[in-house]
Amino acid sequence: MSQKIDLTKIKPYGDTLNDGLMQFNFTLPVPHGDEAIEAAKQLLAKMGMDEPAVVNATDLGVGYTMFVAYGKCTHTVDFTTIHVPKVEGDVMDKYGVEDFVKENFDREITIVGACTGTDAHTVGIDAIFNMKGFDGHYGLERYKGINAINMGSQVPNEELIAKAVEVNADAILVSQIVTQKDVHIHNLTNLIELLEAEGLRDKMIVACGGPRLNHEIAKELGFDAGFGPGTFAENVASFIVTQLKERE
Repeated sequence: MSQKIDLTKIKPYGDTLNDGLMQFNFTLPVPHGDEAIEAAKQLLAKMGMDEPAVVNATDLGVGYTMFVAYGKCTHTVDFTTIHVPKVEGDVMDKYGVEDFVKENFDREITIVGACTGTDAHTVGIDAIFNMKGFDGHYGLERYKGINAINMGSQVPNEELIAKAVEVNADAILVSQIVTQKDVHIHNLTNLIELLEAEGLRDKMIVACGGPRLNHEIAKELGFDAGFGPGTFAENVASFIVTQLKERE
């Protein structure tokens, strides 16, 4: 008989339920050797891990060592008390969005998107915009009733805003993949500041997405919505068209 899970006291497990076992992979700026392994074990102990064990240490060659290690977590989390802010509203599929646009608007909905700043990774914005989409979900370019404009990567915020004004966009969608030193936060903050300075912020829906973004962070930065990993075009399209209708 399987053991009943107490959701008020969940913890990681490896071999058996509630054994607390966790796997770690990290690098320390120290030369490979016994001292490096001991340093890794002490670090795990300070993180609250019982029985820390290093099972692999790789010499990276330049005074750095990478570790694979295990430890037993003694802490638990009450899963029943967790609340994560999310984008509210029903998600329609592609055809549902198309029908919604046809029934509620007598025009195309224009969405301008870009991967802004120095970020050259288009995988996120392409997944949402590209006609082929990904994982069986078509991108916005294939949606009837939606004029989807993908400006690509490394687009300055000023250029993105200018394009949105030029095409009288209903929504701006920004993808941020590169997040080192919180560059995505600075870039997204700058976009909102520019829109506010131009008196444009409330004239269009502004949303962002990326691996380290979520709805809570996006709202804190002044966006209408934030989408994390696992988002498809229909998630974004459903939010935008329903928001536009509510704001009429």
